[in-house]
Amino acid sequence: MSETESLNAATLDLTPRVFPLELPRTSRRDVLRRARQISLVTAKHFTPLAIRSALTRRLDATAYARPLRRTFEELGATFMKFGQLIGSSPGVFGERVAAEFRSCLDTGPSVAFEEVRAAVEYDLGMPLEEAFWSFSESPIGTASISVVHKATTTDGRRVAVKVLRPGIEHRVATDLDLFQPMLEVVAKQTGEYAAGQMLAMFQGFRVQMAEEMDLRNEARAMAHYRTLLSEVDLKRVTVPEVIGELSGPRVLTMEFFDGVPVDDLTTVARYGYDPAPVVHEVIKGFLLTAIRWGTFHGDVHAGNLLLLPDGRVGVIDWGIVGKLDPGTHGFFRNLIEAALGDEDAWARLASFAREMYGPVLERQLGMDDEQLEAFLRITLGPVLTQPFGEVSLADLLNAPQRVVAEARGLEAEEASLRSIVRRFREQRRIRAEAEAFGVYDSDFDRGIFLLSKQLMYFERYGKLFLSDVGLFEDEEFFRAALDAPTTAEPA
Repeated sequence: MSETESLNAATLDLTPRVFPLELPRTSRRDVLRRARQISLVTAKHFTPLAIRSALTRRLDATAYARPLRRTFEELGATFMKFGQLIGSSPGVFGERVAAEFRSCLDTGPSVAFEEVRAAVEYDLGMPLEEAFWSFSESPIGTASISVVHKATTTDGRRVAVKVLRPGIEHRVATDLDLFQPMLEVVAKQTGEYAAGQMLAMFQGFRVQMAEEMDLRNEARAMAHYRTLLSEVDLKRVTVPEVIGELSGPRVLTMEFFDGVPVDDLTTVARYGYDPAPVVHEVIKGFLLTAIRWGTFHGDVHAGNLLLLPDGRVGVIDWGIVGKLDPGTHGFFRNLIEAALGDEDAWARLASFAREMYGPVLERQLGMDDEQLEAFLRITLGPVLTQPFGEVSLADLLNAPQRVVAEARGLEAEEASLRSIVRRFREQRRIRAEAEAFGVYDSDFDRGIFLLSKQLMYFERYGKLFLSDVGLFEDEEFFRAALDAPTTAEPA
């Protein structure tokens, strides 16, 4: 290997350096005040629905969506993060509900311009007029934890300036301190699989949010992935260039992308090119970094994928970067190998699952190794091999709960009160045993949940643009990704 090749290998092996900010401590008074606010806002938006339902004795299954979306938008911060997930995952939450939450992708409360000016000047250590030739007072984006303003640098570059919301660290810390015990109670008392998954997410959510509170982490991630893109053949994918001298812990100045969210079909149609290959390439790029280095963009909702007029897709908002531990990375690579037809990969997947969940599998489901391998083939195989138009991640995510119910002679879809109580009782007992064996709150659970969240987003984009294309249809590309080195060779 030449010196240049060795340097490239070493560069590609590095994962972006991330150092989470320590979130502020919250007092009991802070938590109670926020809980009261949540209660009042929730009551304001849901009371009309409750009254209407009581009078008519009828309730549309999706009637909760609008008051819930309004509640999330008014409460902001952490709530908006959940709204973004719902808005980009019609395969899990349904098209009508997802459409209602679509505004959460780029909507948040405004921030007074004088507060934005003060934050920028404090972080950069200079007057706003010295740092920028022009700076728009109206934001071009109002996200859950930040606002984004368009500006022009003194040397004429068009840039986007991301500024953290004043006091956002304290608000996020309070929400997390409030939500986690609530989720623990729901998960433990009901045993509900979805609640358990949400709790698993929250174990890592605090760290992820703490990483987002220091924009230097995002700047390093963007620089890292720009380097990766220079080494692979994904010419339709781009990441903004960071302007380092105009960035700091609470301000991030980057190249401005004049694009639209990937699901803005009306504008995309006016661009005059087929967006399908572009979307396919960004999905491949996401999977490539996860396969080779176990890292990936951790928040690929539609607002963070901008289709550009020149036929590229700009990937923005690198505040969350997923990082798989070695065991989970190996499991994910085995999934890809299984998708590409390696029959032995299914046995390796089953062996890993047995290692992670063996006591629960044996006591609750009675699955031997052969049955476990068959279960994985049945539940994972279709998602890995079918075209996007036929894939349902909702079925995959609900599969464990359905199998448990069937193993215990319970009707998974039965809606009677007696059946629901029986399922909750059984699920609660299973969760208690699983916790006793240390199954929950593992690096594997957190890594797979974050990966699954991104695949929910990609399922939607696939149905929009790639309904007849499979996730791993480009076999040559993914085999090359698997064969490439995952660690740097010594120079």
